[in-house]
Amino acid sequence: MRDQRAQRREQRFPTVSEEQFNPRHAQGRGVSGPAALRPFVVRAPASSANLGPGFDSLGLSVPLYTTLRVTPQDRTEVVPLGPELAGTPADESNYVYRAMELAARRAGRVLPPARIEIETEVPLARGLGSSAAALVAGVVAGNELLGRPLDDEAVLDVTAREEGHPDNVAPALFGGIVVATLDKLGTHYVRLDPPAHLGVTVLIPDFELSTSKARAVLPREYSRADTVHALSHAALLAAALAQGRLDLLRHAMQDYVHQVWRAPLVPGLSDILEHAHEYGALGAALSGAGPTVLCFHDQRDSTATLHSYLSGVMKKNGLEGRVQDFPIDAVGTIVEREG
Repeated sequence: MRDQRAQRREQRFPTVSEEQFNPRHAQGRGVSGPAALRPFVVRAPASSANLGPGFDSLGLSVPLYTTLRVTPQDRTEVVPLGPELAGTPADESNYVYRAMELAARRAGRVLPPARIEIETEVPLARGLGSSAAALVAGVVAGNELLGRPLDDEAVLDVTAREEGHPDNVAPALFGGIVVATLDKLGTHYVRLDPPAHLGVTVLIPDFELSTSKARAVLPREYSRADTVHALSHAALLAAALAQGRLDLLRHAMQDYVHQVWRAPLVPGLSDILEHAHEYGALGAALSGAGPTVLCFHDQRDSTATLHSYLSGVMKKNGLEGRVQDFPIDAVGTIVEREG
């Protein structure tokens, strides 16, 4: 698995060695001396969680990135950049800096001062894991600044416990498709390479939907029938993704746990879940808490018809937004040292 990760990273940064930018290249070994004082960049991807029935446990990585540029210096500066982060705190109360402090607390260390510049391509409150990308980037950056005292599993556990579930942070950290659980014994995961030719099409409406609001509409209890439906379909979805059974995705992605309850918050969602396959989608789901909707597609086929359909659904419901195609990010979070 480590050789596969290195190969994937080298495809993105062919001039940078594993030793320079892989935060997990030597677990248990720290970075000291001049390397520890050099500026570095952390890049963490967006993610789409649940994928229908995999509530709070299944997610994939999307190539939109939150990027931190960290420069060790004698005082702390937090510098949010770009329109997405307008109005976010420019001090130590910033979520990214607090995430860096989580790494220090887990390691039992004091976080050294640094200048932290923050940029993101991930739209906020849209169901694409913006908070998870910021959290993972911050914890990895804090760990790097301290000399990497935390290994993979510790970084995952810190971030999953902070979020309360691992479905976004695990793919943001490891890339690909990740099935993960969180319990009192730890955070446990299985990472899957994306099946060949599997891509995603996302419909990102121009309105925000907070996770707390989306969770508030969920029932406190579920029937036995709905529970069995969720378990069986989540298991089928994980197996279909593991074996590349793209023909099963439409059936496996059915869900009664959260999507049916959240549909009134996302105009057009019910129509897309029921009809997107007629326009080329292999399956459709609400992305995380929404309002973004994710459709799987076969990369060998044109998505023009699917784009037209999704844009039409938005127009029919008086919404604006954008429709984009992406591959599944197979790399996850990376660290690149400068200088």
